[in-house]
Amino acid sequence: MCRACVSPLIAHPSLFDQPLGFAGLQPIAPTRRGFMALSTAGLLGASLPLIGATRARAASDGTVDTIFKGGTIVPVAGAPAAEAIAVSGGKIVKLGAASDIMALATANTKIIDLQGRSLLPGLIDPHNHTVLSALYLELLTDIGYLKNKTREDVLNNLRQLVANAPEGQWVLVSNFDNLLQGGDLSREVLDSISTKHAIFVWYTNGHDACVNSLALQLAKIPEDIGELPGGSHFGRGPDGKLNGLVYEESGMLKVISAGMPKITPQLATKAINTFLQSVAASGNTLVHEPGTLKSEWIEPFTKIAAQAPVRTSASLMYEDIKGFEPYRKLGLGARAAQLPDTLFMLYGVKIVGDGSNQTRTGAQTQPYLNETFSGNTNFDAAQMKEMVAGVKAAGLPVLIHCNGDRTIDIALDAIEAGYGSSSEFGINRIEHATMLRQDQIERLKKLNVEPSFLMNHVTLYGAAYRDQLFGPERANFMDPAGACAKADLRFTLHSDSPCSPVGSLRLMQTAVTRICEIDNSVIGADQKVTAQRALEAITIDAARQLGLADRLGSLESGKDADFTILEDNPLTVDPSKISAIKVSETWVAGEKKFG
Repeated sequence: MCRACVSPLIAHPSLFDQPLGFAGLQPIAPTRRGFMALSTAGLLGASLPLIGATRARAASDGTVDTIFKGGTIVPVAGAPAAEAIAVSGGKIVKLGAASDIMALATANTKIIDLQGRSLLPGLIDPHNHTVLSALYLELLTDIGYLKNKTREDVLNNLRQLVANAPEGQWVLVSNFDNLLQGGDLSREVLDSISTKHAIFVWYTNGHDACVNSLALQLAKIPEDIGELPGGSHFGRGPDGKLNGLVYEESGMLKVISAGMPKITPQLATKAINTFLQSVAASGNTLVHEPGTLKSEWIEPFTKIAAQAPVRTSASLMYEDIKGFEPYRKLGLGARAAQLPDTLFMLYGVKIVGDGSNQTRTGAQTQPYLNETFSGNTNFDAAQMKEMVAGVKAAGLPVLIHCNGDRTIDIALDAIEAGYGSSSEFGINRIEHATMLRQDQIERLKKLNVEPSFLMNHVTLYGAAYRDQLFGPERANFMDPAGACAKADLRFTLHSDSPCSPVGSLRLMQTAVTRICEIDNSVIGADQKVTAQRALEAITIDAARQLGLADRLGSLESGKDADFTILEDNPLTVDPSKISAIKVSETWVAGEKKFG
């Protein structure tokens, strides 16, 4: 079974009330006429702004639109802090001494006093499942660890949801974490919550669920049901009877289809807009969706992206690689291709090499702690080489999901066979790279391949990796940002939302402190990095890994004016307080989008 970072179950076509119903818009033919139409077509009836034309006019008349001063301006790219920065037409004009920048002001220039706040390049999340996160959060109630610390908290939350549910309505919840919230649930436990309301509990790993007896009955799941396509199956207890656990997409789909209302265009569009607003509020100005945006969704999503409060970007899955063909004219390759009159871009191809370490489906070279098995890859070496060669032949960079170190070995063999050490088509990436070894770090550097770490693994699962999955020595080298920094191997940090919360400041804090919030222990103290290096990982290096280094990620003349304004400076505060810094404003292309 090919496991994505998060299951695409919630985006299955059978859950929508019409084709392409996630956006409620029929695709515009990807021709020049079609792209021109994007600038004037309605988003569910609302007209779209001519983004590019408006900015071009603003930049060409010689005026400065906005000047920011009176705070700490952090360029990131090694330059000293600036006193002021000027913006025009969505671009950075100049930054430097306040007197020099203020000399550019005209009667029409807006002067913004930062009042001691810190202005940074816009924060970037290079691995965020945008559409899936939006639907996931809209359709299911979050009962995860951040809201329910103990098992009893979870059960009480479920009891309250059942008590509030109208008669006959299913209780659909998400984000249950078996590692952090007391182990697996069961049919018996959920039956004790309710026998009158069907209950569906989706695990945070995206690949498992638990349901009660009524849900099995309404979904018409017989006791003798066998394995389903893709390795999906229903769990059984010692007595051989169904225990309520459901594994993988086809089984979960059979159950949830019986209880979830069809996704309408209005609901889906609202969900995406709401989610992207939360992204802006977290301080992010760009999120990249790796592989879970389908090619037939590109045109409808483009209409939503034209009015989104943040930039959006997406790669396609290897199996969907032909979906890029209509967009070749935009210049796909080492540089991200931006769709006209939007802030939406296309970049790279995703391959999912293994599963999740938390569910012991990441493929390792050594067995899991106190086990004899080490997980399985989704593809053997020959298959991986064939796929990577196909991505290279298409002139695109590859992003390979690898949680286990054995999968990383296979991925690097394939990249070396296909690309050698060339980055001609963009930066090839290892997604997550959770159990990356020291020798693999050296090989990554040699091949010009870079990792992107899901640093929330450390803060949420560090103790579980140490005590339940790998033992102290292997756990202390999980997400080894420090070793990468010492080897001068660049890396980025991502949330993998909805697998962990959005917010790059949280990722930065964990990279600097390596504190696991479950028991307040430090996981791999020698893997800490400096605040400066962690900030680069969520700004300039994230921009590079998305083919946008010439446009975003640092404050330099000529780059796009994407800013995150914070109430304090993450480079100087107590590192344990970085995630608590209040996001004051986010600006995208010179326009305030949040705050």
